[in-house]
Amino acid sequence: MAFYDQSEFDIKCEWGIKGVEALAPISDAIVIVDVLSFSTSIDIATDRGAFVFPYQWKNESAIEYARSIGAELADPTRKAGVWSLSPASLTSIPAETKLVLPSPNGSTISLATGKTPTFAGCLRNAQAVAQACLQIGKRISVIAAGERWPDQTLRSAIEDWIAAGVIISFLGGLLSPEAQVAKDAFQASKETLGERLRTCSSGKELIERGFMSDVEFAMQFNVSTNVPILKDGFYTSWRKK
Repeated sequence: MAFYDQSEFDIKCEWGIKGVEALAPISDAIVIVDVLSFSTSIDIATDRGAFVFPYQWKNESAIEYARSIGAELADPTRKAGVWSLSPASLTSIPAETKLVLPSPNGSTISLATGKTPTFAGCLRNAQAVAQACLQIGKRISVIAAGERWPDQTLRSAIEDWIAAGVIISFLGGLLSPEAQVAKDAFQASKETLGERLRTCSSGKELIERGFMSDVEFAMQFNVSTNVPILKDGFYTSWRKK
């Protein structure tokens, strides 16, 4: 099914795990975008010097995995006062902390990219991540993670599509139609970006659960120059010399 891989274009964009499987093998770099809240949390934690190990499952196996590598385990419920998938919880994480971060979306997709250099991108660090990708090569794929319906099928999430478009707007090269549409979505949302994150389905869910601060962190636009890269199974801050 080669017609799905957008191979004739430099800059590609797709959704979820299937998008990774199609595009990672033909990309110089790949960016995982899960704004609410995986990639936003990764940016904040690695910027403070933490090492974040993505993990797919929110079950007992995560406890054993964290124990096996001598790491802390993020709380899967966003409980107050402990590190979790909540970006706000990670603003004081100490440098060199090893943190296992379970996530059925961002973590699962991150761990599927194989040997392709993999970055975590969000609204906070969009330009920095784009510039880092261009130092590696010109064939760049941006993956909108999306969310899950109760039956575990993919639910498209506009916050990820818009943020993918932001990153793409800082990339040169020939855009696939999918990448162009994501970029267009960002251009159409520039003046109302905060409102769209607060009122989209994912934003409303977090606000209803009491995590307005997480939405506010995710809304911040190009405030971070940090570039999280996945190396040896964990995200760390990447500095190109």
